[in-house]
Amino acid sequence: MTDSASVPQIPVTVLTGFLGAGKTTLLKYILKAEHGLKIAVIENEFSETPIDAQLLGDDAVQVTTLSNGCVCCTINNDLERALYVLLERRDNGELDFDRLVIECTGLADPAPVAQTFFVDETLRERYLLDGIITLVDAANADRHLQEAIAQAQVGFGDRILVSKRDLVSPEQYEALVERLQRINRRAEIHSVEHGTIELERLLDVRGFNLNADVGLRPLLRPVRPAAATTDRITTLVLRSDQPLEIERLSEFMDDLLQWHGNSLLRYKGVLNIAGEERRLVFQGVLRLYGFDWDTEWKGDEQRESVIVFIGDNLPEEEIRRGFDRITGGPTA
Repeated sequence: MTDSASVPQIPVTVLTGFLGAGKTTLLKYILKAEHGLKIAVIENEFSETPIDAQLLGDDAVQVTTLSNGCVCCTINNDLERALYVLLERRDNGELDFDRLVIECTGLADPAPVAQTFFVDETLRERYLLDGIITLVDAANADRHLQEAIAQAQVGFGDRILVSKRDLVSPEQYEALVERLQRINRRAEIHSVEHGTIELERLLDVRGFNLNADVGLRPLLRPVRPAAATTDRITTLVLRSDQPLEIERLSEFMDDLLQWHGNSLLRYKGVLNIAGEERRLVFQGVLRLYGFDWDTEWKGDEQRESVIVFIGDNLPEEEIRRGFDRITGGPTA
């Protein structure tokens, strides 16, 4: 058996997006790029273009090594089993890889995929969910984003890549970007051509790392409100320059998770806690979240608490009133 405590975690990148958005094209680019990484890929047999059609069959999990040394694992639906199969074969020397990419089907909800890496103790110790990359087809975005699943895919993303930009006008592209920002204000948005993009934008995102630089302020750029929107997934930002009492903060979060936990797709915060020189950082997925103390506030730095919620039909006014009660005033 391998001592998991002595083995570096395997970074995991999840590719999601509706059919035709370019996930497989991007995946092929990642596999062919000159990065020196040994990448394993898990793909569902229902994805648009399986990397190797010969892999498909009746088994729940099939693994093969591609000609370039990358590992491809095809599954019917059992992601957890596939993750264990890869670990077992890596530990016994059958496979050699140092990074994992999961290509989701177009209709896949990212939530269960993300939760897999937090619920199971062994998988949590051996794998590190690094980031969720969401691809959006600019030419068909209006139609796709009518679906709640497509909005959820955008809401979960740490990076949003817009493909087929050349098929829409500059005005249509800007309108799409503004809509994506309203759904998810914490994600970077980039256009991608034929699956080509700098790998540093996709790998080592540290989207689920509490010790990473949360960098909330630069990403929370102003977004023009829509005249009318049917989007269920939106971003809610809470701010306060008042020090927070940790007990009251815990009560606020407990109540929020109790009543609206299933509607909270992603949330992240940097908090100024009363009587504490260090900032408290936290983030979560649905009802699962973690927190830790981070670096100390600098002497000339504004001590401001910022919490970003991305959720499905969140009761914004109710949440703001609850936050007001623990801060002593209206939120920004």
